[in-house]
Amino acid sequence: MWLYFLKRIALAIAIIVIALTLLFLMIHAVPGDPAATLLGPRATPEMRLQLHQQMGLDKPLAAQVVSFFCRLLHGDLGFDVFSQRRVADIVFDQLPYTIQLMLLSIFWAVAVAVPLGCYSAMRRNSSVDHVAGVATVAMIAIPSFVMAVYALLIFAVTLRWLPAVGAGSGGWDRLVHLVLPAFAIGIGWVGYISRLVRTSMLEILGENHMRMARSFGISEWRIVARYALPLAILPTVTILGVGVAWLLSSAVFIEVVFARPGIGALIVEAVNTRNYPIVMGVVLVTTILIVAATTLSDLVNAFLDPRTREKL
Repeated sequence: MWLYFLKRIALAIAIIVIALTLLFLMIHAVPGDPAATLLGPRATPEMRLQLHQQMGLDKPLAAQVVSFFCRLLHGDLGFDVFSQRRVADIVFDQLPYTIQLMLLSIFWAVAVAVPLGCYSAMRRNSSVDHVAGVATVAMIAIPSFVMAVYALLIFAVTLRWLPAVGAGSGGWDRLVHLVLPAFAIGIGWVGYISRLVRTSMLEILGENHMRMARSFGISEWRIVARYALPLAILPTVTILGVGVAWLLSSAVFIEVVFARPGIGALIVEAVNTRNYPIVMGVVLVTTILIVAATTLSDLVNAFLDPRTREKL
C-alpha cells in the first residue's frame, strides 16, 4: 500500500507540473497585449513598458516559465496588477465559497443517489425502478445552469422561499443561500450516481458469493449494505474524484447566475481583464484540487479493493 501511495503521489506531482506548463503557454498564446488591455487606450508606451517589466512579460517565454515555477516553490503566486494584493490572498479569500458549494452539492447528491440506486437494484424491473430510471435520466439530461435558472425563478422569485443572490452573512444565513446553488449542481449527480450504483449493484448481486450469502439466510438489506455496497461503490468513488473538474466548471456558471463570490466568478473577471497573475493563481489551485481529488479516489479504491494496487 505504501509503495502504491508513493507512486501515485509522484504521478500526481508530474501531472501538476505538465498541466501548469501547458496552461501557462496557452494563456500567453491568447492574442493581444495584456498591458494595453489593463491600462486602456490612453496609456503611454512608458507605462506599458513598466507594466511589462512588473509582470515579467519582457523576458523570454522559457524564462517566464522557469521564473513562475521558482516563485511557486516559495509560495509566491505574484501580485494582482490592479490592487497590488498578493494573488494567494485573493484566491484563498474566494476559495472557501466554492469549496462549500461543491461539498454541499455532492453531499446531498450522494446521500440521495446511493440509497436510490441500491433500492432500484433490489427492486429490479418494478414500477419504482422504472420511475426512478426515467427521473434519473431526466436529471442527467438537464444542464446545471438551466436548472439554476428555473430553480431561481420558482423558489426565489415566484414562491420567495429562498434567497436569490449572494452568499449570506454567515451561519444559518450562509447555509440558506447555498440551497439553490447546491441543488442546481447536485441534481445531475443524483441521476448519474444512482444509475452507476444500480448497474454496479446488479452485477455484484448476481455473483456466486452473494448467492452463497442468501443460502445462509442473511437478509437482503444486510447483504446489500455489508457485502455488495463496498464493492459497488468503487466506480462511484472514481467518478467523484474525476468529477471535481466538472463540479468546478459548473460552479463557474452557478456563481455567475446567483451572483455568488468564489473562484468561478474570480476567474471569469480575471480572464476578461487579462489579469495573468490571478488567472494563473486560480488555475494553479483548481489543478491541484482536481489532481488531489483523483489521487484521493485512487487511494480509497486501493484501500477498498487491494487488486487495484497492481494496476499502477
